[in-house]
Amino acid sequence: MQDRDVLFGFGLETGVGEVDALLAHATQADRDGLDLVTLSDHPYLADRLDAYAALGVVLSRTTSITGAVNVTNTPSRPAPMLARTISALSALSGGRVVLGVGAGGLWSEIVKLGVEPLAPARAVRAMAETIILVRALTGGGDPVTFEGEFHRVTDLVPSLSPTPAIWTGSVGSQSLAVTGRLADGWIPGHAADWLSSRFAESRPLIDEAAAAAGRNPADVATIYNVQGRITASPLPAFRDDSGRWFGGSVDQWVDELTSAVLEHGAAGFICFPVDDGTGTDVALGRWAREIVPAVREAIDRP
Repeated sequence: MQDRDVLFGFGLETGVGEVDALLAHATQADRDGLDLVTLSDHPYLADRLDAYAALGVVLSRTTSITGAVNVTNTPSRPAPMLARTISALSALSGGRVVLGVGAGGLWSEIVKLGVEPLAPARAVRAMAETIILVRALTGGGDPVTFEGEFHRVTDLVPSLSPTPAIWTGSVGSQSLAVTGRLADGWIPGHAADWLSSRFAESRPLIDEAAAAAGRNPADVATIYNVQGRITASPLPAFRDDSGRWFGGSVDQWVDELTSAVLEHGAAGFICFPVDDGTGTDVALGRWAREIVPAVREAIDRP
Protein backbone atom coordinates (compact mmCIF):
# COMPACT_ATOMS: atom_id res chain seq x y z
CA MET A 1 0.00 0.00 0.00
CA GLN A 2 1.33 3.41 -0.97
CA ASP A 3 0.97 6.28 1.50
CA ARG A 4 0.49 9.46 -0.50
CA ASP A 5 -0.06 11.76 2.51
CA VAL A 6 -3.00 13.47 0.83
CA LEU A 7 -4.68 15.98 3.15
CA PHE A 8 -8.42 16.53 3.45
CA GLY A 9 -9.76 19.66 5.10
CA PHE A 10 -12.78 21.88 5.57
CA GLY A 11 -13.24 25.65 5.48
CA LEU A 12 -14.88 27.07 8.60
CA GLU A 13 -17.11 30.07 9.20
CA THR A 14 -15.47 33.32 10.34
CA GLY A 15 -18.42 35.62 11.01
CA VAL A 16 -18.75 37.26 14.43
CA GLY A 17 -22.30 35.89 14.55
CA GLU A 18 -21.23 32.37 13.56
CA VAL A 19 -19.17 31.37 16.60
CA ASP A 20 -21.39 28.45 17.63
CA ALA A 21 -21.38 27.04 14.09
CA LEU A 22 -17.61 27.56 13.76
CA LEU A 23 -16.84 25.61 16.93
CA ALA A 24 -19.40 22.90 16.20
CA HIS A 25 -18.04 22.29 12.72
CA ALA A 26 -14.43 22.33 13.90
CA THR A 27 -15.16 19.64 16.49
CA GLN A 28 -17.24 17.67 13.96
CA ALA A 29 -14.36 17.74 11.45
CA ASP A 30 -11.95 16.61 14.18
CA ARG A 31 -14.24 13.82 15.33
CA ASP A 32 -14.83 12.62 11.75
CA GLY A 33 -11.10 12.25 11.03
CA LEU A 34 -10.34 15.16 8.71
CA ASP A 35 -6.75 16.39 8.60
CA LEU A 36 -7.25 20.12 8.49
CA VAL A 37 -9.60 23.04 9.13
CA THR A 38 -8.98 26.52 7.76
CA LEU A 39 -10.07 30.08 8.43
CA SER A 40 -9.93 33.11 6.17
CA ASP A 41 -8.17 36.29 7.29
CA HIS A 42 -9.89 39.65 6.74
CA PRO A 43 -8.90 41.82 9.72
CA TYR A 44 -10.26 45.00 8.11
CA LEU A 45 -13.86 43.68 8.28
CA ALA A 46 -15.68 44.36 11.56
CA ASP A 47 -18.09 41.46 11.11
CA ARG A 48 -15.29 38.86 10.86
CA LEU A 49 -13.47 37.17 13.71
CA ASP A 50 -9.75 37.71 13.96
CA ALA A 51 -8.38 34.61 12.25
CA TYR A 52 -5.61 33.85 14.72
CA ALA A 53 -7.72 34.44 17.81
CA ALA A 54 -10.33 32.10 16.34
CA LEU A 55 -7.68 29.54 15.38
CA GLY A 56 -6.39 29.42 18.95
CA VAL A 57 -9.88 28.63 20.25
CA VAL A 58 -10.45 26.02 17.52
CA LEU A 59 -7.21 24.26 18.40
CA SER A 60 -8.16 24.27 22.08
CA ARG A 61 -11.49 22.58 21.29
CA THR A 62 -9.98 19.83 19.11
CA THR A 63 -7.49 17.05 19.69
CA SER A 64 -6.10 15.78 16.38
CA ILE A 65 -6.92 18.10 13.52
CA THR A 66 -4.47 20.69 12.18
CA GLY A 67 -5.49 24.34 11.79
CA ALA A 68 -4.44 26.93 9.24
CA VAL A 69 -5.31 30.44 8.17
CA ASN A 70 -6.09 30.27 4.46
CA VAL A 71 -4.31 32.61 3.86
CA THR A 72 -2.72 35.04 6.32
CA ASN A 73 -2.98 38.70 5.39
CA THR A 74 0.75 39.30 5.87
CA PRO A 75 0.71 43.09 5.30
CA SER A 76 -1.28 43.48 8.52
CA ARG A 77 0.79 41.02 10.58
CA PRO A 78 4.51 41.89 11.01
CA ALA A 79 6.62 38.83 10.28
CA PRO A 80 8.41 38.60 13.67
CA MET A 81 5.08 38.73 15.53
CA LEU A 82 3.53 36.24 13.11
CA ALA A 83 6.44 33.88 13.85
CA ARG A 84 5.79 34.25 17.58
CA THR A 85 2.05 33.68 17.10
CA ILE A 86 2.58 30.53 15.06
CA SER A 87 5.16 29.28 17.58
CA ALA A 88 2.73 29.78 20.46
CA LEU A 89 -0.09 28.01 18.65
CA SER A 90 2.25 25.14 17.81
CA ALA A 91 3.34 24.80 21.45
CA LEU A 92 -0.24 24.96 22.72
CA SER A 93 -1.58 22.43 20.20
CA GLY A 94 1.25 19.94 19.92
CA GLY A 95 2.33 21.19 16.51
CA ARG A 96 -1.09 21.17 14.85
CA VAL A 97 -0.59 24.28 12.71
CA VAL A 98 0.19 25.14 9.10
CA LEU A 99 1.11 28.68 8.07
CA GLY A 100 -0.69 29.95 5.01
CA VAL A 101 0.59 33.28 3.66
CA GLY A 102 -0.41 35.74 0.97
CA ALA A 103 0.93 39.03 -0.32
CA GLY A 104 -2.36 40.83 0.31
CA GLY A 105 -5.15 41.35 -2.15
CA LEU A 106 -7.76 43.90 -1.09
CA TRP A 107 -5.45 46.86 -0.64
CA SER A 108 -8.32 49.34 -0.63
CA GLU A 109 -9.40 47.65 2.61
CA ILE A 110 -5.97 46.78 4.02
CA VAL A 111 -4.84 50.41 4.08
CA LYS A 112 -7.76 51.24 6.40
CA LEU A 113 -5.73 49.47 9.10
CA GLY A 114 -2.99 52.07 8.72
CA VAL A 115 -0.81 49.71 6.71
CA GLU A 116 1.49 51.27 4.12
CA PRO A 117 0.19 50.43 0.64
CA LEU A 118 2.58 48.33 -1.39
CA ALA A 119 2.82 47.97 -5.14
CA PRO A 120 2.44 44.33 -6.26
CA ALA A 121 6.16 43.64 -6.69
CA ARG A 122 6.98 45.10 -3.26
CA ALA A 123 4.12 43.14 -1.65
CA VAL A 124 5.57 39.93 -3.05
CA ARG A 125 9.03 40.78 -1.72
CA ALA A 126 7.48 41.47 1.69
CA MET A 127 5.78 38.07 1.58
CA ALA A 128 9.11 36.42 0.80
CA GLU A 129 10.71 38.15 3.78
CA THR A 130 7.86 36.86 5.96
CA ILE A 131 8.59 33.27 4.94
CA ILE A 132 12.33 33.72 5.48
CA LEU A 133 11.84 35.24 8.93
CA VAL A 134 9.31 32.66 10.11
CA ARG A 135 11.76 29.92 9.14
CA ALA A 136 14.61 31.72 10.91
CA LEU A 137 12.60 32.43 14.07
CA THR A 138 11.26 28.89 14.62
CA GLY A 139 12.92 25.58 15.30
CA GLY A 140 15.58 26.87 17.68
CA GLY A 141 19.09 27.93 16.78
CA ASP A 142 21.29 30.97 17.21
CA PRO A 143 19.94 34.50 17.68
CA VAL A 144 18.78 36.08 14.44
CA THR A 145 19.72 39.48 13.05
CA PHE A 146 17.95 40.34 9.82
CA GLU A 147 18.10 43.58 7.84
CA GLY A 148 15.52 43.36 5.12
CA GLU A 149 13.59 45.77 2.94
CA PHE A 150 10.51 45.50 5.14
CA HIS A 151 11.53 43.77 8.38
CA ARG A 152 14.41 44.14 10.80
CA VAL A 153 15.20 42.08 13.87
CA THR A 154 18.27 42.29 16.06
CA ASP A 155 19.73 39.41 18.07
CA LEU A 156 16.29 37.78 18.37
CA VAL A 157 16.27 34.26 19.82
CA PRO A 158 14.19 31.78 17.77
CA SER A 159 11.44 29.80 19.46
CA LEU A 160 11.92 26.09 20.02
CA SER A 161 8.63 25.22 18.31
CA PRO A 162 9.23 23.41 15.03
CA THR A 163 8.91 25.36 11.81
CA PRO A 164 5.43 24.76 10.40
CA ALA A 165 4.67 23.81 6.84
CA ILE A 166 4.31 27.06 4.91
CA TRP A 167 1.81 27.37 2.07
CA THR A 168 1.13 30.34 -0.18
CA GLY A 169 -1.95 31.55 -1.99
CA SER A 170 0.14 32.88 -4.86
CA VAL A 171 -1.37 34.04 -8.14
CA GLY A 172 1.07 36.26 -10.06
CA SER A 173 4.31 35.11 -11.65
CA GLN A 174 6.57 36.73 -9.05
CA SER A 175 4.70 35.26 -6.09
CA LEU A 176 4.62 31.87 -7.79
CA ALA A 177 8.41 32.07 -8.08
CA VAL A 178 8.63 32.85 -4.34
CA THR A 179 6.50 29.78 -3.71
CA GLY A 180 8.89 27.62 -5.69
CA ARG A 181 11.95 29.01 -3.90
CA LEU A 182 10.68 29.13 -0.34
CA ALA A 183 7.34 27.45 0.36
CA ASP A 184 6.19 23.91 1.13
CA GLY A 185 2.81 24.17 -0.55
CA TRP A 186 0.63 26.18 -2.91
CA ILE A 187 -3.11 26.85 -2.84
CA PRO A 188 -4.15 27.98 -6.34
CA GLY A 189 -6.06 31.25 -6.27
CA HIS A 190 -9.73 31.71 -7.13
CA ALA A 191 -10.47 28.07 -6.24
CA ALA A 192 -8.81 26.97 -9.49
CA ASP A 193 -8.65 23.18 -9.83
CA TRP A 194 -6.38 20.60 -11.43
CA LEU A 195 -7.97 20.94 -14.88
CA SER A 196 -7.94 24.74 -14.92
CA SER A 197 -5.82 26.92 -17.18
CA ARG A 198 -4.65 28.74 -14.05
CA PHE A 199 -3.08 25.54 -12.71
CA ALA A 200 -1.64 24.58 -16.12
CA GLU A 201 -0.01 28.00 -16.53
CA SER A 202 1.05 28.55 -12.91
CA ARG A 203 2.45 25.26 -11.70
CA PRO A 204 5.37 25.24 -14.20
CA LEU A 205 6.51 28.61 -12.82
CA ILE A 206 6.65 27.11 -9.33
CA ASP A 207 8.55 24.08 -10.58
CA GLU A 208 11.06 26.17 -12.51
CA ALA A 209 11.76 28.40 -9.51
CA ALA A 210 12.13 25.39 -7.22
CA ALA A 211 14.59 23.69 -9.55
CA ALA A 212 16.59 26.91 -9.97
CA ALA A 213 16.87 27.12 -6.17
CA GLY A 214 18.19 23.56 -5.99
CA ARG A 215 14.94 22.16 -4.65
CA ASN A 216 12.87 19.20 -5.80
CA PRO A 217 9.71 20.71 -7.32
CA ALA A 218 7.73 17.76 -5.96
CA ASP A 219 8.45 19.07 -2.45
CA VAL A 220 6.04 21.95 -3.12
CA ALA A 221 2.61 20.40 -2.66
CA THR A 222 -0.53 21.63 -4.42
CA ILE A 223 -3.54 21.87 -2.11
CA TYR A 224 -6.87 22.83 -3.65
CA ASN A 225 -9.75 24.84 -2.26
CA VAL A 226 -12.78 23.02 -3.69
CA GLN A 227 -16.35 24.24 -3.78
CA GLY A 228 -19.34 22.34 -5.01
CA ARG A 229 -22.64 20.71 -4.23
CA ILE A 230 -22.70 17.23 -2.74
CA THR A 231 -25.89 15.78 -4.16
CA ALA A 232 -27.90 12.71 -3.24
CA SER A 233 -27.91 11.44 -6.84
CA PRO A 234 -25.51 11.85 -9.78
CA LEU A 235 -25.65 14.99 -11.90
CA PRO A 236 -25.67 14.73 -15.71
CA ALA A 237 -22.80 17.23 -15.77
CA PHE A 238 -20.46 18.27 -12.99
CA ARG A 239 -18.44 21.02 -14.71
CA ASP A 240 -19.81 24.25 -16.13
CA ASP A 241 -19.19 25.68 -19.62
CA SER A 242 -15.87 27.16 -18.46
CA GLY A 243 -14.73 23.77 -17.16
CA ARG A 244 -15.08 24.65 -13.47
CA TRP A 245 -16.09 21.82 -11.13
CA PHE A 246 -19.40 22.50 -9.38
CA GLY A 247 -20.08 19.20 -7.64
CA GLY A 248 -22.10 16.06 -7.95
CA SER A 249 -22.91 12.88 -6.10
CA VAL A 250 -20.57 11.21 -3.63
CA ASP A 251 -19.39 8.80 -6.33
CA GLN A 252 -18.75 11.66 -8.75
CA TRP A 253 -16.71 13.51 -6.12
CA VAL A 254 -14.73 10.36 -5.35
CA ASP A 255 -13.93 9.71 -9.02
CA GLU A 256 -12.92 13.33 -9.59
CA LEU A 257 -10.68 13.68 -6.54
CA THR A 258 -9.07 10.28 -7.05
CA SER A 259 -8.19 11.29 -10.58
CA ALA A 260 -6.80 14.59 -9.29
CA VAL A 261 -4.42 12.70 -7.01
CA LEU A 262 -3.40 9.84 -9.28
CA GLU A 263 -3.26 11.69 -12.60
CA HIS A 264 -2.50 15.30 -11.60
CA GLY A 265 -0.50 14.99 -8.38
CA ALA A 266 -2.94 16.76 -6.04
CA ALA A 267 -1.68 16.72 -2.45
CA GLY A 268 -4.76 17.96 -0.65
CA PHE A 269 -8.28 19.32 -0.81
CA ILE A 270 -10.06 21.83 1.42
CA CYS A 271 -13.82 21.65 0.93
CA PHE A 272 -15.93 24.80 1.23
CA PRO A 273 -19.71 24.38 1.43
CA VAL A 274 -21.91 26.19 -1.07
CA ASP A 275 -25.24 27.88 -0.43
CA ASP A 276 -27.51 25.34 -2.11
CA GLY A 277 -29.98 24.77 0.74
CA THR A 278 -27.98 21.90 2.23
CA GLY A 279 -27.00 22.54 5.82
CA THR A 280 -23.30 22.77 6.57
CA ASP A 281 -23.64 19.92 9.09
CA VAL A 282 -24.94 17.67 6.31
CA ALA A 283 -22.36 18.79 3.73
CA LEU A 284 -19.51 18.34 6.20
CA GLY A 285 -20.83 14.89 7.15
CA ARG A 286 -21.01 13.76 3.52
CA TRP A 287 -17.52 15.14 2.86
CA ALA A 288 -15.85 13.66 5.94
CA ARG A 289 -17.73 10.37 6.30
CA GLU A 290 -18.44 9.39 2.71
CA ILE A 291 -16.22 11.16 0.18
CA VAL A 292 -12.92 11.37 2.06
CA PRO A 293 -12.75 7.71 3.24
CA ALA A 294 -13.60 6.51 -0.27
CA VAL A 295 -10.89 8.69 -1.87
CA ARG A 296 -8.35 7.58 0.73
CA GLU A 297 -9.15 3.95 -0.02
CA ALA A 298 -8.96 4.49 -3.78
CA ILE A 299 -5.60 6.26 -3.77
CA ASP A 300 -4.07 3.67 -1.44
CA ARG A 301 -5.28 0.74 -3.53
CA PRO A 302 -2.31 -1.23 -4.93
